[in-house]
Amino acid sequence: MSGSDAAAPRAARPEVAGETESRLAFTPSAIELIERLWAMHGPLMFHQSGGCCDGSAPMCYPLGEFRTGGQDVLLGTLELPSLGESGSAPGPAGAPREIGFWMSREQFGVWAHTHLTVDAVAGRGSGFSLEAPEGLRFLIRSRLL
Repeated sequence: MSGSDAAAPRAARPEVAGETESRLAFTPSAIELIERLWAMHGPLMFHQSGGCCDGSAPMCYPLGEFRTGGQDVLLGTLELPSLGESGSAPGPAGAPREIGFWMSREQFGVWAHTHLTVDAVAGRGSGFSLEAPEGLRFLIRSRLL
């Protein structure tokens, strides 16, 4: 995983009310790491909080392990191809694989005019995020909308 993929990032399905264009994408490196984590842990979710240090990095959790609520905004949903009968990830074959990307409402207020691209780069992630032991970490690359 290079962190500087030549292939275009995959846009997530927009989820913010009233939006029709995605404000969120995932690089091929991020998707490769997500596929590996899905195979190990099953369905996943992301949460991006505000703050410093690891709080400003996107965190990947098993689906439902991080509780979201009214203080969070669902920015987008990464849609992955379903697994065939020979799929190695947990879950029924052919089941849709969707990964929600949540952000704290306060952080969304700051980044409301920003497009986010989730990438995977070499380095140690947060101890709470699933990729931490993999020698890689998720990273946000941003640009103004």
